[in-house]
Amino acid sequence: MEEFLSDCRRAVQVNTDQPGSGFHVVLGNEACDVDSMVCALTYAYFLSKAVQSEMLALPLLNIRQSDLVLRSDNVFLLRQIGLSPDLLLFRDQLDLRALQRAGRLRLTLVDHNVLPSTDRDLEGAVVEVIDHHLLEREPSSSCPVTVEMVGSCATLVTERIIQKAPDILDQQVAQLLYAAVVLDCVNMAPSAGKVTPKDIQFAAVLESRFPALPPRGALFQTLQDAKFDISGLNTEQMLLKDMKSVSGSLNLAISILYISLEDFLQRAELEAELSGFCLKFGFDLLLLMTISFTESNEPIRELAVFSHSAACREEVHTADTHCRYTLQVSLYLEQARNPALSLSPVNSPHRHITAYQQGNSLASRKKLLPIVKDFLKERDGDGLLGDCRLGDMEEEESRIPPTPMNSLVEGCPLDDGLPHISAQDLEEKFSKMADRGGK
Repeated sequence: MEEFLSDCRRAVQVNTDQPGSGFHVVLGNEACDVDSMVCALTYAYFLSKAVQSEMLALPLLNIRQSDLVLRSDNVFLLRQIGLSPDLLLFRDQLDLRALQRAGRLRLTLVDHNVLPSTDRDLEGAVVEVIDHHLLEREPSSSCPVTVEMVGSCATLVTERIIQKAPDILDQQVAQLLYAAVVLDCVNMAPSAGKVTPKDIQFAAVLESRFPALPPRGALFQTLQDAKFDISGLNTEQMLLKDMKSVSGSLNLAISILYISLEDFLQRAELEAELSGFCLKFGFDLLLLMTISFTESNEPIRELAVFSHSAACREEVHTADTHCRYTLQVSLYLEQARNPALSLSPVNSPHRHITAYQQGNSLASRKKLLPIVKDFLKERDGDGLLGDCRLGDMEEEESRIPPTPMNSLVEGCPLDDGLPHISAQDLEEKFSKMADRGGK
């Protein structure tokens, strides 16, 4: 693997601006979580060894090089298997658009199946997709698509390698794949709602062929500890570490915080820091989903809503403590039924932060995102409810490092369905809140 990655870096340095045969880039999602990174590395390695092509296959991590420090579990895994991060190629080190214009680019997408709006002009270069998320891609005869709702995309890459080129597997490649599967499937625990029979099958294949792999439980725990390590991070870095943004008429960010909500809300100058974050990155609303654990290692989820929109501040409804936007999204989340978040309000020491305990601990961000997107669709129709096409549902790569999507952050691969709330529900709720505020 080291020789392959060194060859890729050398080829990019030498040939990017020179006429040539071009590159077959294996591109993970904008989150660059462990699963996405591993799939890009191992599938590009597979293509280089098993598929004859005039184009050099190379893996590309879909974040800036400077953002890798926020992916603490990625860095830990690379160190564990003896791969230097200096061997990797990052999004800011290769001009995909220039290669596309020159007709020198092919793209294979792993761990996602559609490009974000910021990369939509690269669509013509996509030649293959391997993913485990909900299929959003339009069918095309020129682009084979493998999408299965397994727990880890690395399971599908492992299956492809085992079927097509099992001899290329060595201890290092196997450990990369195995780590991604174990982490994404939460140590293969059925109670976490992530693992599927295929994940179990191919994890067992790797264990059988490579008995020197780290013990499953120990591997999961070390990666989980590394993932949740926020020591030394300031509030902005904590928010950026694991964030996804969506937008319609409002720009929202959903950040996963590896800390109890009580501890987070006690941070000094928190509202000022959240306001500064929203101003810096252009967000109207922040949804903060915290993850902490009981003594028996069961996950505890809590949720908070914060707004810093100038328009929002002009639409106060209840004693200057909440804005209309906060009330709208809070109500929508409270009444969500598919899945139900089971939110219970808790006291917040901050005027513009609404806080909840989340009774449904399996309702991860993967389950929350469709609810938020549906809220924006309905809100954008006639100023509140209706139907519209969201113009930009992805992270803005030029401004923020998008978010990892693995382990307890994401939900069961069988998630589906969206909640519905009528205009009458909202009007009645706002009326009641306004009445209470006037007393």
